Amino acid sequence: MVANNTHSVSRPRRGFVDRALSGIEVVGNKLPDPSMLFLFSLIIVWILSALLAPVAFTVEDPRTGGALQVNNLLSGSALTAFLSRMVQIFTGFAPLGVVLVAMLGVGVADEAGYFNTGIKMLLSKTTTKLLTPMVVLVGLISHSAVDAGYVLVIPLGGVIFYAAGRHPLAGIAAAFAGVSGGFSANPVPSALDPLLQGFTQPAAQIIDPAVLVNPLCNYFFTAISSLLIIALAWFVTDRIVEPRLTRNTPVDGDAEEAPEMSTIDPKENKAFWWATGVMVLGLVLLALALVPEDSPFRDANGSLNSFAAPIMQSIVPLIFLLFLVPGVVFGYVAGVFRKSKDMVDAMTKAMDGMAYYIVMAFFCALFVHAFGESNIGALLALKGASVLKALALPGSVTIVGIILLTAFVNLFVGSASAKWALLAPIFVPMLMQVGISPDLTQAAYRVGDSSSNIITPLMPYFPLVVVYCQRYVKKTGIGTLTSFMIPYSLLFLVAWSAFLVLYWVFGLPLGLGASYIYPPA
Repeated sequence: MVANNTHSVSRPRRGFVDRALSGIEVVGNKLPDPSMLFLFSLIIVWILSALLAPVAFTVEDPRTGGALQVNNLLSGSALTAFLSRMVQIFTGFAPLGVVLVAMLGVGVADEAGYFNTGIKMLLSKTTTKLLTPMVVLVGLISHSAVDAGYVLVIPLGGVIFYAAGRHPLAGIAAAFAGVSGGFSANPVPSALDPLLQGFTQPAAQIIDPAVLVNPLCNYFFTAISSLLIIALAWFVTDRIVEPRLTRNTPVDGDAEEAPEMSTIDPKENKAFWWATGVMVLGLVLLALALVPEDSPFRDANGSLNSFAAPIMQSIVPLIFLLFLVPGVVFGYVAGVFRKSKDMVDAMTKAMDGMAYYIVMAFFCALFVHAFGESNIGALLALKGASVLKALALPGSVTIVGIILLTAFVNLFVGSASAKWALLAPIFVPMLMQVGISPDLTQAAYRVGDSSSNIITPLMPYFPLVVVYCQRYVKKTGIGTLTSFMIPYSLLFLVAWSAFLVLYWVFGLPLGLGASYIYPPA
């Protein structure tokens, strides 16, 4: 008789981190799609507006000087107005046009191969000692090419580390830290800047309709943050992650199946330098056009920094041209584009990738509009501001709190735009009431959002990075990837938060037309 010993076999105990991550994954997967999240939020706003409309609030509306009144959006007149204006609400949604225009230019450069060639050239000419910082830097720059970082830079990070005799997963980790953990650190402007501004400005106008937010209001901070992220990722990769991987995670995958870093043929090399030369020439011509005191890019007072200056109103079209023209030049010189329709096809493909965003933007536009029209956003902001004033917390503590809250929410809602569309109407006007500018609030959001990107399995590209790792280490799973990305995330969160506070203390400029306080001095 054979004894049944199955009861004696026990599963290995899961660590706290694995259990916590599993819990996050379960909760996050139960959340509706962002589009439906906005639809449900719209319905909730409608219901709350009807319930709160009869209530007499004593809070003073700073826009009118009288008592704040919640507007009932379920009244007959409000519903008919909503239906008659639905199309205009959607087409007038600020982030929609901004993102689509910028992406038309970026799409041409991306489809032509300009970004990919530049990335491969940078990585192929880097010495072993500088491999880590260069991989991180390329990851940061890749934000300008939308998803190129996830599909090109991260797998190439593993390839070049493996070719240099280093652990390939360390290269993937460094690239992932740059592409996703440093999502809001970029030495060059990207489509993310005007995208976030498109949510920040309407949120600020809940309190002050005259407020204008520059699309590059965080540019100086995010550009300088690139140096911080590179230094932190370099330290974590070389001193913490790679030594641990070398000791505990031997390479056992089929390296031959890993992606290869293809060589750059002479035609691509020629096309890259022609395109880059055209880009530099364009920037020089723009700079020369800005110099004269009577430049058409200046406002009536001769200023380049005011919101009335045409140059400030042309930032998104300039981003469009900055990528469109070099992309076209590269395409024709490299032979990728042979006729004008090829350029149009590249733009079309870029728009194909934006289809999901357009659907989400439709519901988001309706929610943002209803949230503002109901005055619920203003009510939350004013009540929240009263609580903050009563607590009398230092501004730096409040900003760090916003960063930590954003990082936590990011574990459940992966989309940066969807998250900010939900949080901006609450955070921005609330902090304006305690003297913190929309520019600083947006910067705090960007720090929190970026820092926890690399440890949430709900980030859309997280499973793809796991697959990249499995090419070298077959047993790699979500927990494995998260375990060696946690040091990056924690260090980014702590150091970047401290950096923002110090940046504020020293009064360094956040970006174009930006301030730290509201109303600006």
